[in-house]
Amino acid sequence: MASQAAHNSGALPLRRRGTTSPVAAPAIARQAAGTNATKMTEALREIYGAIDRISINGVLVATRDGLVLCGVTRDIEDDGVAAMAAASAGLATQFTSQARIGLPKAVFFEGDSGQVGVFGVDEDTLLVVLGKRDTTMGMFNVVAKQALTLLQNVLARE
Repeated sequence: MASQAAHNSGALPLRRRGTTSPVAAPAIARQAAGTNATKMTEALREIYGAIDRISINGVLVATRDGLVLCGVTRDIEDDGVAAMAAASAGLATQFTSQARIGLPKAVFFEGDSGQVGVFGVDEDTLLVVLGKRDTTMGMFNVVAKQALTLLQNVLARE
């Protein structure tokens, strides 16, 4: 991939936008090269059918460095979301440490038209779950954690 080649040569990777087709079903987004990316893409494909699409608008798997591994999204900039997910996970670690409440399990944001949850899949990987408008924060929390558990279970089998 051009962005991977640019990354390896020391140049900054080019920004890419997520899928923008409002009619077509979202497709598995591009994936970074490497075994971890391939494993995550296969796992995401497997769980996508089991995700509650009434409440969840998309999912994205990223590294803790903010690079997209794979995703099923619509109308978002995947690279920007992955970078912000990494930043929010880092901030959550600092925040929970300062508050002396242990390690963070998740970071949630609620907006006017949906929610975003960031979860640690393992020590190197984050799951970003995007919620739909009119989904309560409680329902989003339940469904997002189910998506995380499904992903972790698929990865544990491999």
